[in-house]
Amino acid sequence: MFLFRRTQPRLSVDQARSRTGGQAPDAVLLDVREKPEWNAGHAPGALHAPLSKLVAGGALPPGASGRPLVVICRSGHRSQQAAKLLTQRGEQAVDVMGGMNAWAASGYPVSDERGNSGQIA
Repeated sequence: MFLFRRTQPRLSVDQARSRTGGQAPDAVLLDVREKPEWNAGHAPGALHAPLSKLVAGGALPPGASGRPLVVICRSGHRSQQAAKLLTQRGEQAVDVMGGMNAWAASGYPVSDERGNSGQIA
């Protein structure tokens, strides 16, 4: 007999961009990296909520609560943790495979804290 662990659904960066971009996005892109990582480079339009604050019981940023969440970090590890935590809190959350590394590698825009071209730290 095999035991299967139920895992959270995951999205590719293309699926994440499709769900969170354009004129009428159906979800919010939530970046859970720490502030220095966010400042160096994030997806334009993303909202920021560091995993460390979420784990400590912190609230979601305005505009994210009650909306479907597509959670992203640098590589996909922290976003999996955050999606699980947020789902346990009653939010609809999925994470992005490969994180911001995959986002940038796919040629999607990355902005720094000033709105200039950013980099993934």
